[in-house]
Amino acid sequence: MKVAVTGAGGFVGTNLLQLLVEQGHQVRAIDRVAAAHVQSDQIEWVNADILDQDAMQKALGGIEVIYHLVAKITLAQEDPVAWKLNVEGVRTVAEAALAAGVRRMVHCSSIHAYDQYVCNGHLDASSARTVDASRPVYDRSKYAGEQALREVIAKGLDAVICNPTGVYGPVDYSNSRINYNALLAARGKLPAMPEGGFDFVDVRDVVKGFTLAAEKGRTGENYLLGGHFLPMYDLCTMAAQTVGRKGPRVKIPLKLLKAIVPIVSRLNLVKEDALSEASIAAIEASPRVDYQKTIDELGYQPRSAQQTIRDLIAFYLQQGQLEADAR
Repeated sequence: MKVAVTGAGGFVGTNLLQLLVEQGHQVRAIDRVAAAHVQSDQIEWVNADILDQDAMQKALGGIEVIYHLVAKITLAQEDPVAWKLNVEGVRTVAEAALAAGVRRMVHCSSIHAYDQYVCNGHLDASSARTVDASRPVYDRSKYAGEQALREVIAKGLDAVICNPTGVYGPVDYSNSRINYNALLAARGKLPAMPEGGFDFVDVRDVVKGFTLAAEKGRTGENYLLGGHFLPMYDLCTMAAQTVGRKGPRVKIPLKLLKAIVPIVSRLNLVKEDALSEASIAAIEASPRVDYQKTIDELGYQPRSAQQTIRDLIAFYLQQGQLEADAR
């Protein structure tokens, strides 16, 4: 089958390409730059702007299934670029898919499209959505992107929506945020981690979930792609112990971080958004994610966190980014 992937050169995209090739598909990989570490005679790299409907319609000619992964992830409160990519980008790709006669679209949304701050610690596919204007722009934009897609579904597009939780695991040539924290811990260079955790899911299970959604998902439905709840401190400790190190020694109370963040933000002491009111609030909310619907309807079954962490560290060892403690 001929399939297409937007954002094909990213962390999730490269793992999806590998799975699609293994499944025997011919893949049109749509991204600005071809990923050097993902090469196959079954992959055709195409440079097309997801905000240009004509370019996307041309790129989707002859395609049966499109997996739309492009998004800007940010913990900032406002980001016009993130809003444009995460909302109008979805709409443009969906309209192009409909015009090109694509049979099905699988849209990668996010758990953040659900308002995890009001779900009382339990979140499933029927939980409240992110409509509150005070929520971070990523959360709001991911739900708005789903709404944009539903407008095109109403015109006749067959599409399903997948909502992954916190994605980690191998392979990762980009050092995505969660994986990079695990790598630092395994190197013995992460002395402290905040309290709190999140539902983390192996990237290989996420991309398998995408293909299951393409095959079995019901039009217009949301499918949560979750894994297992794990405190970040424990995740990093497990990563370090895999190579004979101890991991973080200090667990930072969230109350302390909440007191520090406003000062840090005002003084611009942290250039990235990793330490922000939004990031702390997300850790504090930390709902338990119920993805039984995805199990029942798609046959989805994520692997254990222990297996993911072992495989991630093995990947970093193989890549020469890490050495085991010889003591």
